[in-house]
Amino acid sequence: MSEPLPIAYLNGEFLPLADARVSPLDRAFLYGDGVYEVMPVYDGRIFRFREHFDRLDRSLNELRMKPVHARDRWAAICEELVRRNGGGDMYVYVQVTRGAEYGRNHAPLPDIDRTVFAFASRLPPISAERIGRGIAAITTDDTRWTRCDIKSTALLANVMLKQLAVDAGATETIILKDGLLREGASTTVHVVIGGGIRTPPRSNQILPGTTRDVVSELAARGGISFKAMAVTEAELRNADEIFIGAATFGTLAVTRLDGKAVGSGMPGPVWKRIHEMFNAYRRELAGTPIN
Repeated sequence: MSEPLPIAYLNGEFLPLADARVSPLDRAFLYGDGVYEVMPVYDGRIFRFREHFDRLDRSLNELRMKPVHARDRWAAICEELVRRNGGGDMYVYVQVTRGAEYGRNHAPLPDIDRTVFAFASRLPPISAERIGRGIAAITTDDTRWTRCDIKSTALLANVMLKQLAVDAGATETIILKDGLLREGASTTVHVVIGGGIRTPPRSNQILPGTTRDVVSELAARGGISFKAMAVTEAELRNADEIFIGAATFGTLAVTRLDGKAVGSGMPGPVWKRIHEMFNAYRRELAGTPIN
């Protein structure tokens, strides 16, 4: 991953990231009691701002926290953070925790000041080889909690699942449960069968991905079938194409799964079309105001 950029935001103040400090009694530190978002920024413009903050507010609501800022305030914070870090292509990480109380208390949930933190990093470069040849992934059973629809900072299970991929020399771990596809350790997963895209339906078992929504919209533009429906393990393993999506890179083709070739073993035509349309969509939005 790219090194973070120097200026951060913490509780109303822009300051050097190296100087940012939070209490060790913050409930995110003690319990993972917080939520976050990661938003790509292309040419200084935040991508899908409204959709990311819709999801942030939903996550807060599920943890019984009220929104901390109105949208115009969030927009001002994020755009100023981008400006102070030089603009261009980057991603912005935003985190809201329940805050710090004096002591350690499971419940009742305290009514205290929230901790609001944000920083930025350059988008990690995607090599020509990854685009041209695709990536490798492995599969494993789901070991996470049952509220994966909340974008919580409690990510230990995802971290350990991601490490399995690193150990295997792969890029992503694709998660299965009860014979069905769920998602990747840090990505959404799409399969291509008969020229159409399928991805698991929304539920508490997966995160409602913002990049997944972009893929759905682009598929509609391009006349490509897109269905949110159950995908079996057998369908995953026999798919014509597999690709993953995330805010920090858009989409990438998976060309090897558990050491075996996916389809032809090279990125397929449906992914290539989505990839091209995604890049065109980014250019289309350049210079327009965020919503």
